[in-house]
Amino acid sequence: MNASTTRFSGNLDVRRGVVADAAALAEFAARSFADAFAADNNPDDLQAHLTASFGVPQQTRELQDPGEITLLAQSAGALVGYAQVRAKQPPDCVTRPNAVEIHRFYVDRSAHGKGVAQQLMNAAFDAARGLQGKHVWLSVWERNPRAIAFYGKCGFVDVGSTDFFVGPDRQTDRVLVATL
Repeated sequence: MNASTTRFSGNLDVRRGVVADAAALAEFAARSFADAFAADNNPDDLQAHLTASFGVPQQTRELQDPGEITLLAQSAGALVGYAQVRAKQPPDCVTRPNAVEIHRFYVDRSAHGKGVAQQLMNAAFDAARGLQGKHVWLSVWERNPRAIAFYGKCGFVDVGSTDFFVGPDRQTDRVLVATL
């Protein structure tokens, strides 16, 4: 996917993020993660994760990385979702060749049920193809049934598990794979 904007139905635009988006992305990413997981995590552990993962310097590095594509979904100019796609060595349970990772995938609660996630996933699949992917993989917290169900509708199948840390708290993520 190039830096241009792709217009989808429902007045949704998905475009590739640029460095100038780092501050807005950092704020949205931290808020989205906290909205999704704060109720189930120790506040100190959650804050450690947010600080390590979603600051402006981190988002700037990710936006500058040529091996990572950050997609921003906007409706009426407001950020309502984002996905980060990257070429990264998958865990051992991903055995399919040319597997590209969907590293992050979040949609604002206000946009749930409005087709934003499906349109963003379509754009993420296109971005993975642009990174020479034949398959795509992601990890999702085993205690996130809504996301697991959505990924299943998108063609993902469960192939194993991996550890995910929120601060020092080790949690289990399911690893899912789909064919592009």
